[in-house]
Amino acid sequence: MPILKNAQKALRVSKRKTIVNRDIKSKMKTALDRVKKTPNKVNAALAASAIDRAVKKNLLHKNKAARLKSSIAKLK
Repeated sequence: MPILKNAQKALRVSKRKTIVNRDIKSKMKTALDRVKKTPNKVNAALAASAIDRAVKKNLLHKNKAARLKSSIAKLK
């Protein structure tokens, strides 16, 4: 356990951010799986939106996001 006060706060913040980031990534992966199973425009749009949200939160690199969105576009 952290001893210093700022380290304790950093740990609390890190735990909160981990939960939020895990949720965003999970929703993105679920959307990608849904597109791969049933490729259509609605699922592709939802997946692209989830990918964009992950990039906005700095969970994905923008080039990886572009690559994923490109592969989605090829499926539909």
